[in-house]
Amino acid sequence: MQKSLVALSTIAALGLFACQPNTTDEAASNADSAKTTSVSAEEMTDSQKQAYAMGASMGLFVSNRAEQQATLGLELDQESLKQGFNDGLADKLKFTPEQIQQIAQQGEEVLRAKQQEMAAQAAEKNIEAGLAYLEENGKREGVVTTDSGLQYEVLTEGEGASPAATDVVKVHYRGTLLDGTEFDSSYKRGEPAEFPLNRVIAGWTEGVQLMKEGAKYRFHIPSELAYGQRSTGAITPNSTLVFDVELLEVVKPEADEAAE
Repeated sequence: MQKSLVALSTIAALGLFACQPNTTDEAASNADSAKTTSVSAEEMTDSQKQAYAMGASMGLFVSNRAEQQATLGLELDQESLKQGFNDGLADKLKFTPEQIQQIAQQGEEVLRAKQQEMAAQAAEKNIEAGLAYLEENGKREGVVTTDSGLQYEVLTEGEGASPAATDVVKVHYRGTLLDGTEFDSSYKRGEPAEFPLNRVIAGWTEGVQLMKEGAKYRFHIPSELAYGQRSTGAITPNSTLVFDVELLEVVKPEADEAAE
C-alpha cells in the first residue's frame, strides 16, 4: 500500500510538471538544473539540493519498482518511462492528467493481482513442503510429535521451573525457514527476549511449557501453529518454521516476588 501511494505521488508530481506553463524563466531554470550533475554536493545551492532530492526520490522509486516488477515477471518499459517523464517536463503529454492517474491505478491493480497470485502459489508450495518435512522429521530418533502436530527435540535438558501459559519467560532463540534461512535471532541482537507466553504463536505457547529453566529445545512448528496464512518479513504464508529455544528464566511477577 505504501508503495502504491508513493507511485501515485510520483505521478502527481509529474502531472504538476506537465500542468505548468513552460516559460522562458522556467526553461532557464531547467537549463541550470541540468548542470547539477557536474556540481559536487558541497557546491550545490539549496534550490539545487531540493531539485536533486526530488529527482533522486523519483529515481529510487522507479529503480525499486523495476526490481519489484522483475521478481514478479512484469517488465517495466524504461524507454516509455523516460518518454513520459520528458513529455511531462515539456508539457507534451500523450494523455490527460486524469487518464494518467487512471492508467497508473490500473498498473497498481495489475501489480497487486500478480503479487496475490504469486503469494497463493507460494502458500500452496509451503503447505506441501511443510507436510513432507514434518512427515520425514517425525521419523527421526529423538523427535517427539504432540497431539497438535508440534514436533520438538531436546538439545539440552533443564532443571529449573517450567512456565505456565500465563507466565512471562526470558529466552534466547533462533528462527529459520525450512531452507535454513534465518529470519530472527535474539543471539544476533545480543540480548534475550522477554514476553508473556500466551501472546506468541501457538507452537511457542505449547512448546515452551514443556521446558524447564536451563533447557534448550528445537521446535518444528507446522504453519497452523505458527503464522498460518499471514506473512511477515521473510516468512511467507503457510510456512513451517524451525526454532531453537533456550529457556533462561520464568519471570515471576513483582507481586509474587514480594509475597515470598
